[in-house]
Amino acid sequence: MKNSIINCLKFTCALLLSTKIAVAASLPNDIEWLTNTASPEWSSKEAQKGGLLRFSISNFPPTLRTAGPDSNNYFRSFLLDNQMPLVEIHPNTAEIIPMLASHWAYDHDGKTVYYKIKKNARWSDGIPVTADDFLFALKFNRSKDIAAPWYNTYYNEEIEQVIKFDSHTIAIVGARVKPKSDLHYYYNLQPRAKHFHQLDPHWVNDFNWKIEPNTGPYQISNIRKGKLIAFKRKLDWWAQDDRYLRNRFNVNKVLIKVVRDANIAYKYFESGELDVLNLTLPELWYEKANGPMFQKGFIHKLSFYNQTEQGASGFFLNLDNKILQDIKVRKAIAHCLNFDNVIQQILHNDYQRLPRFHTGYGEYSNNQITPLKFNLKKAIKYLDSTHWNNKDSSGIRVQAQERLSLTVSYGNKLHEPQINLLANDAKKAGIELKPQFLESTAFYHHVLDKKHDIAWLGWSAGFRPAYWQHFHSDNAHKPNTNNITNLTDSHIDKLIDAYRHATQQEESIRLAHTLDREIAAQAIFIPSTVAPFTRVGFWRWLKLPKTIATKSSSNIFNPFHPTQGGLFWIDGKSKINTLSTKRSGEGFEASTVINRDFE
Repeated sequence: MKNSIINCLKFTCALLLSTKIAVAASLPNDIEWLTNTASPEWSSKEAQKGGLLRFSISNFPPTLRTAGPDSNNYFRSFLLDNQMPLVEIHPNTAEIIPMLASHWAYDHDGKTVYYKIKKNARWSDGIPVTADDFLFALKFNRSKDIAAPWYNTYYNEEIEQVIKFDSHTIAIVGARVKPKSDLHYYYNLQPRAKHFHQLDPHWVNDFNWKIEPNTGPYQISNIRKGKLIAFKRKLDWWAQDDRYLRNRFNVNKVLIKVVRDANIAYKYFESGELDVLNLTLPELWYEKANGPMFQKGFIHKLSFYNQTEQGASGFFLNLDNKILQDIKVRKAIAHCLNFDNVIQQILHNDYQRLPRFHTGYGEYSNNQITPLKFNLKKAIKYLDSTHWNNKDSSGIRVQAQERLSLTVSYGNKLHEPQINLLANDAKKAGIELKPQFLESTAFYHHVLDKKHDIAWLGWSAGFRPAYWQHFHSDNAHKPNTNNITNLTDSHIDKLIDAYRHATQQEESIRLAHTLDREIAAQAIFIPSTVAPFTRVGFWRWLKLPKTIATKSSSNIFNPFHPTQGGLFWIDGKSKINTLSTKRSGEGFEASTVINRDFE
């Protein structure tokens, strides 16, 4: 086996060896190809093709690139969801299932995975997907031309090489041994259309608004800058009959409108100009979503309990702020935030306190860690032991004429009542928390430029706990990285490096537990709340499978995601009937469904 790999590396035509991209001669003799055509499907055979789905986002994206400056924005997920991975994880059984690849195999070295690319796989411009697109993807992700330091670091340090055996067979070689269950996650590499990109120092500007070829079910068909972006379904999509993709991605067109004000978005939804709206926040579910359109059954309500990894959501404290460099102040802030009060008064007791940064990761989660509880006496005791032991006439603590005043930046207007309630309790301890609302694009820039004092936001969750991007000093004190607390701690750095280099699952779990404990001790992240469900309102012409969604679904009407998306469809006759009945002044039976199948 080792000889085979060595021969690959020595292959005389491998002129790309300087960047560790290899063109190889032959596969190992003992290779054992695997596939999966036996796991259950989760779509509905009753699904109908056709129709238009309309929903809104709060800001127009600053770029169509998925790498480089400004690319890490909300819209990016729609683009990436239309780029098929080689394989995916079944959303209900957690088994590996084929996507771009029909087969895969594992090398004895514990760090190499072989893939057979489906020969009918096509880019949206009709060009076949080949091994060369994976070779180019590694070159692309390592290139300084894309101005993406995280990509450069990860793909240089974590993926050793991509080996081409023929036009549809590759191997991805990781930098170190990983548990077999983790190989597809850590050494995942999505192809980039080699025929489309031109890497040079002008790439960032030249490709800012170019529509990149993709492999998924939809492609952008219309752009009105600042207004909307439309996606159109590929009628001859190469994967439409594949086992885990058939009877999905049913609507012909997806129209994403920019509506900056959440209240206006709600009005558009209730008037029928939008088809779906997220109602997870209690203000929407309990208070707004009870008008005539709901009572007459034109709009349905659904609460769906799921089982999924929880992204870290809460207060992120920036250690570049002089006040927050004192851990006693940080702990005092944590103790004076009464999230139980928020849950009771604003969140209708539906939510729970998020216990830690990494939650829902099975054995990897350190369930011994809990957040610092609301305790004004402890908060005051911490502050009294610092130099913040005097107060001004308004009750805010002062030190050398400086007030203990911090700004809490946030990007969702609906969170404002929660911040105001928390700020009231903080003031009792002598801390002023000033809410600062920024529209989502400005908020994104503000936080990634590390200009915040405290930021209230939530990160998406991954397959395994992630530490390097959030807490390693490599990513501190520099813009456009995810270490938004600017933590620099050599001991934690060593633990993170050990976690990244761990080869055994038991060691990874042990280090994850240790890291979660060490990070919690820094009091740089204050967990907020978590909902074990998603809630949505939708017009009655939208239909769902009997199972509604998957165990890991966080967005019931996600139109694009390879495993969670595209399960719904539009019933054309129902839409005609609904609009006709609405005009007549009649109605239907009201519908509110609470699904607890995956609770």
